[in-house]
Amino acid sequence: MSKSGKRYNEIELTRDGQSTYDVDQAIKLVKTNANSKFNETIEISLNLGVDPKQADQMVRGVVNLPAGTGKDVKVAVFARDAKAQEAKDAGADIVGSEDLAENVRSGKIEFDRVISTPDMMALVGQLGKILGPRGLMPNPKLGTVTDNVADAVKSIKGGSVEYRVEKAGIIHAGIGKADFTEEAIKSNVKAIVEAIQNAKPTGAKGTYIKNISLTSTMGVGVKIDPNSIIN
Repeated sequence: MSKSGKRYNEIELTRDGQSTYDVDQAIKLVKTNANSKFNETIEISLNLGVDPKQADQMVRGVVNLPAGTGKDVKVAVFARDAKAQEAKDAGADIVGSEDLAENVRSGKIEFDRVISTPDMMALVGQLGKILGPRGLMPNPKLGTVTDNVADAVKSIKGGSVEYRVEKAGIIHAGIGKADFTEEAIKSNVKAIVEAIQNAKPTGAKGTYIKNISLTSTMGVGVKIDPNSIIN
């Protein structure tokens, strides 16, 4: 048995795979098991009672995590002139227009999030087949198509996270690092769960949030009782 397999099995023994824990117990368990040699990412998964293929059941949005993500998010901004300078002054990692578009076309995508001023969307729209599948396409509903590029950059750098339901009705999101305090992780868990709860689409029927689980990069999923988060 490999060392990684042995470690996984040892972690598995610390939890009951059939059990559901309250949020505090789950966080403690995940943090205890996140004992790799690197600072593991804490991830949340939510199984929703929606069919994303239906237009009235899509769940997508952005939420500001109060404790941040613990990740250095690289932000690219499509802007010109004064707006380009605003983006640079706010801490954007890459700022450009046609030159940035050409980098994207050539496969040079060295960023995690994209912002665009409205006047640049004709250019950015041409990159939809590249940015879209990667979840990088700017969207006015998510605050990433805006003239207020400075605030958008600061928001993303400060810990805003986009979430989007996948085909199977699952949302995955990184919400912190293993070295975060339990309270910091809990505040982020509550923020994203409440945001998704508030984003419940009109077409959703029956139980909306079916399951919630928390894990770390090298850990196993720990189920959380939604009632311990949602009031």
